[in-house]
Amino acid sequence: MNQLEEYYNKFNEDKRLSSRHGIMEFTVTMKYVHKYLEQLAAEKSLEKAEIKILDIGAATGGYSIPLWEEGYDVTAVELVKHNIGRLKAKGTGVKAYQGNALKLKRFEDNTFDLTLLFGPMYHLKTTDEQLQALREAKRVTNPGGYILVAYVMNEYAFLTYGIKEGHVLENIADGKLDDTFHVRPGEDDLYMFMRTEDIDSLNAEAGLTRMQIISPDGPANHMRREVNALTEEQFKQFINYQMSVCERADLLGASAHTVDILKKEI
Repeated sequence: MNQLEEYYNKFNEDKRLSSRHGIMEFTVTMKYVHKYLEQLAAEKSLEKAEIKILDIGAATGGYSIPLWEEGYDVTAVELVKHNIGRLKAKGTGVKAYQGNALKLKRFEDNTFDLTLLFGPMYHLKTTDEQLQALREAKRVTNPGGYILVAYVMNEYAFLTYGIKEGHVLENIADGKLDDTFHVRPGEDDLYMFMRTEDIDSLNAEAGLTRMQIISPDGPANHMRREVNALTEEQFKQFINYQMSVCERADLLGASAHTVDILKKEI
């Protein structure tokens, strides 16, 4: 069992998605998942059951299961055995496999219409690995299909762990912050933190075309205590706010996550 598996054996992904910052992330993300599923249906004259979705890094099925419940043909791949077991135990029609985002050898080229890469890029710590995952997602996606890729952002990490939690000086001493305050994970760190220019560079190398890039959670992760204190009506308006601003380029880099929406050209 590797370090990542040990971490996710203890981490409750279902609980995270049911938290308020998780609800916001899911709600905004699904708006764009549905947008591009609808575009696929229109562009290729497909019914829901004919649209094939691949969820790479599916965890316990937070996205796979709702999409299957909507009538889509969904396949899930998850690295962590504990997570895939929990997904399968939910008794749905999602086709679930244990596998690695770096080698999707189970799947042939040009198989899926929409591919979600929502977890792996958080943990792949070299550009070569990130490119390999992106290229594998591209390989198994049909020409004209879409790939949605999630990242954890650099400024969120610095502001939360460096400033809010007071680790900035030790992070500098340990070489985990460079001169531009770009977070550089150590050997034992699990997360890779990105800036928008890092994401742009990956896309160029992978030969993928961006449709748009959005922030699904904005400042919600920075402000968990304040968000948790909101009334239901206040929280509803906070989600409405994030829906309204999630495409704004000036706010992307400071959010906790981004979702990059890419197209595999024909």
